Amino acid sequence: MNYDIKDIKQAGKGRTRIEWAEGFMPVLRTIRARFEKERPLKGVKLSACLHVTAETANLMRTLKAGGAELRLCASNPLSTQDDVAAALVKEYGVQVFAVKGEDHASYYRHINQALDQRPNVTMDDGADLVSELHTKRRDLIKNITGGTEETTTGVIRLRSMEKAGTLAFPVIAVNDSQTKFMFDNRYGTGQSTLDGVLRATNILLAGASG
Repeated sequence: MNYDIKDIKQAGKGRTRIEWAEGFMPVLRTIRARFEKERPLKGVKLSACLHVTAETANLMRTLKAGGAELRLCASNPLSTQDDVAAALVKEYGVQVFAVKGEDHASYYRHINQALDQRPNVTMDDGADLVSELHTKRRDLIKNITGGTEETTTGVIRLRSMEKAGTLAFPVIAVNDSQTKFMFDNRYGTGQSTLDGVLRATNILLAGASG
C-alpha cells in the first residue's frame, strides 16, 4: 500500500484515539452503517487534504465504508496526529501522506501523492488541492466530477477563481452550511479561544471572582 507517515508502529495508539472520538460522533456512525449496506461511493476515487486527526479518521472510515478509494494528506502539518495516520494505514487501509511538522517540500509532495490516484472528487480544507490541480496538475481536471471546501479562507480563494472564470469544476462550499458554521466556526472556535486564554493566563475558572 502506498503511504508516507512517521511510524507505522504507532497504529495501536492511534486506533484507541480514533475509537474514543467515534463515541462522540453518532451521526457519522449512523451514516457509516448505511454506507456499508448501500455502497454509494463504490469506484469513486477521492483525494482529501484535511486535518489528519481522529475526527477526520472517522470521516475517512465512513467514506471507505461507502466504497470510496481514498488518499489523505494534511491541510495543516502542525495538527497531524502521527498515531492516527498510522492507524488509518494499518488498521483501516487508507492511504495517508502526512507527517506532523513536515516542511514545505514534503507538504506539496504529499499533496501530489494524494492527487496521483487521478481522483474523481476532492475534499479540501484551504483549497490547496484545487489550487495544485489548476496550476501544476491540469491534466487531472478532466477526471474531476466536483469537490468540497470546508474553510472560510478556502471558499474565499475559490470564489475569487470563480469570479475570474478560472474554476474548472464545481465545489460545494461546506463552510456556508449553517450546521458547519454554528458547530465549528462559532462554538468550536469559541471553545478554542477560551481554552487558549485559560492556558495563557493559568486561570482556574472555579476560583475566579466576578
